[in-house]
Amino acid sequence: MLKQDLIDELNILLHYNLTTTLEGVKIHHDAEASVVEAVKRLHDKGLVTQVDGGYLTDLGRTAAEHAQACHTILTSG
Repeated sequence: MLKQDLIDELNILLHYNLTTTLEGVKIHHDAEASVVEAVKRLHDKGLVTQVDGGYLTDLGRTAAEHAQACHTILTSG
């Protein structure tokens, strides 16, 4: 079973546009606490460049690609 923290992190990764490396994600300080905390954890894990989102690192891009592929597979059909 997936814990809520992991689900929150996966949801952040789903927001990244993988067709360009020039577009990041900005999480505002007044966002839900769970979202702010999820982005901080992604930063601590080396997946995003800033504690408030920023750009995907190389590892983050790989994680986002897998997360988005999994999402597509599970929601199609």
